[in-house]
Amino acid sequence: MASHRRPKQPSRTRVTVLTTAAAAAVALSSQAANAAPSEKPSKDEVKAKVDALYEESALATDRANGAEEKQEKLEKEIDTLQDQVARGQDDLNSMRDGLGLMASSQYRTGAVDPSVQLFLSSDPDDYLDKASAIDQLSAQQVEALKKVQDKQRVLAQQRQEAAGKLKELSDTRKTLGQKKKEVQEKLAKARQLLNTLTAAEQAAIKTADTRASRDAGDRVELGNEAPASERGAAALAAAKTQMGKPYVSGGSGPNSYDCSGLTQWAYNQAGQSISRTTYTQQNDGVKIGRSQLKPGDLVFFNSLAHVGLYAGNGVVLHAPKPGAVVRLESMSTIGSFQFGVRV
Repeated sequence: MASHRRPKQPSRTRVTVLTTAAAAAVALSSQAANAAPSEKPSKDEVKAKVDALYEESALATDRANGAEEKQEKLEKEIDTLQDQVARGQDDLNSMRDGLGLMASSQYRTGAVDPSVQLFLSSDPDDYLDKASAIDQLSAQQVEALKKVQDKQRVLAQQRQEAAGKLKELSDTRKTLGQKKKEVQEKLAKARQLLNTLTAAEQAAIKTADTRASRDAGDRVELGNEAPASERGAAALAAAKTQMGKPYVSGGSGPNSYDCSGLTQWAYNQAGQSISRTTYTQQNDGVKIGRSQLKPGDLVFFNSLAHVGLYAGNGVVLHAPKPGAVVRLESMSTIGSFQFGVRV
């Protein structure tokens, strides 16, 4: 007959531990369930975070633009240096060939001791002419040797400079890649945040975001304010023709723009060259205060993260941020005003 054993009962301690763990799990689940609704950020909180990310992406974009501009400049400088080195090497080779011919000629001419040549010469005057030519040839050779040495030093310096710029170019390309990646990461986070909102909430943010632009555009009266200068007026007029075109990180026209890309393009149309980034454009003219602003002046915001063109009546024409278009907008809605620059 088979034996039947009574199942072993769990110890009191084990039961207590399991019961306590289960109760804790239930409590945590309950807390998470209760906390979840309040942890979801509100529409205004999402907008604030998205705006902050857009500002950070603008800073990264500006640095990427600076790295790209530096890369282009370095590439041109390297091409020039390498061309100079190549031509310098050709000149050096020609000098060495000439030096070799001089040395051979001197060796052949000076094979006999000059005093013996004078003793054997039937025409002392003819010998003296030849001796003078030998001395002159020697001086030419010394001068040629000096030129070769100078050319060698110049070539060595140019090669060293080119090597340094190649290293700098490599570092700049690395920085450019990092900044572009940083921009994309910021924009991706902003999209993720926006996607946590309902379609109605996203539409409400977009409506609020464009209302200031529409209101500002309705009340602008550029005729009441004299422009900063003829080129300032021309730059502002050029920028107005680009209204409605999208903001794109790194865009410099004519199909899309970022903030400094628009201002650079506008001034180029006015016949005035300015630099590419907000950090450098601040030095492209004379800094002025808010009360001194006139249409066509550059206006800077948010610790140099943003730039636009003053359009008059407290309104700026600018390329605002991802998802927006080139537009007129009240200065009061853009951010913290830094200063203006009159180009």
